Amino acid sequence: MPAHIAQPVTVLAAHKITTAEIADDIRTHHPDHPRLAAILRVINNCGVDSRYFTQPLDSPTINGTAPVEDRVRTAFAHALDMAETAARQALTLHDLAPADITGIVTTHATGWAVPNLDVHLTGRLGLPATVQRTALTTAACAGGAHALIRAAEQALLRPGSRILVIAAEVLSTSYQHEDTGIEHMIYKALFGDSAAATIVSSDPIGPGITITGPGSLFEYVLPDSTDYYWGRIDTAGLHFDSTKQAARGARTAMPAIVDWLDGRDVTVPVIHPGSRPIIHDTANALGLTEQDARHSLDTLTEEGNLGGPSVLRVLERTYGTPPADGAGALIVAYGPGFTASALHGQWHA
Repeated sequence: MPAHIAQPVTVLAAHKITTAEIADDIRTHHPDHPRLAAILRVINNCGVDSRYFTQPLDSPTINGTAPVEDRVRTAFAHALDMAETAARQALTLHDLAPADITGIVTTHATGWAVPNLDVHLTGRLGLPATVQRTALTTAACAGGAHALIRAAEQALLRPGSRILVIAAEVLSTSYQHEDTGIEHMIYKALFGDSAAATIVSSDPIGPGITITGPGSLFEYVLPDSTDYYWGRIDTAGLHFDSTKQAARGARTAMPAIVDWLDGRDVTVPVIHPGSRPIIHDTANALGLTEQDARHSLDTLTEEGNLGGPSVLRVLERTYGTPPADGAGALIVAYGPGFTASALHGQWHA
């Protein structure tokens, strides 16, 4: 029995922040930075015009000196609120009641909390007490695709499954002025806050992507890559670090993904919009054009890198111009150190 991924719903954070505002903020806080001109040039060329934060840019837990406990508590509270809203909208869109849900898979890496989203949302949404729960807490940018894999496994195994998949990230919590490396300045301009939700089921509940079996699911850890991207926490809060190898991560991982695809058709790419190079390197390896990857590029430009929710947002955009019935679709996302999570299926109308 196949698994079916339905149309997602995305909730963007409340405050739109432009790249010009980010640039002004960097000028204000780092007027004597020796690479200020290069930093401003890079962030203005990173492909992001705007992103959405859960709080205004001048809030203490984003742009101030709020202690780590305030940053973490605030980030999780906002992620939970957005996740609940996205989940309720997904249930409404697909005409489902909480009692219809057999499983919940959540992904969230920005704001430490025990219990995590899965337990909180089970109560808030009124899901069955026996709902099967999977909480991903360190998948980060790969989280959306990774959560879809875990949900698809449930749907493939259990007839009658209705799995609620929810991704939420408050990446603005890593906006740190004590991090002055050029890569940290880029992340200030790159990241945005959001939540997204969808339903993965053992029978279709509308148009979407059909996963035919376990061979259509792929997970990959790039060897010796734990120093590509990583998270760090100290008294100032959450930090996101990387090395120069990170920029080549997607290009280096794609041969393994192409081998796994083994010639299967990909005309509907749902590529994690981590950066323009990540999108381009993935599309190029698949023999696709910038036009093919437009939904990923548009998401990056208008909303930034949303972390775990990103691929769900790109998939949501795909519904605006639905592909042909039976078209081959690939969902792929990348995460720290360097990991790849991917699903291949066919678009069903």
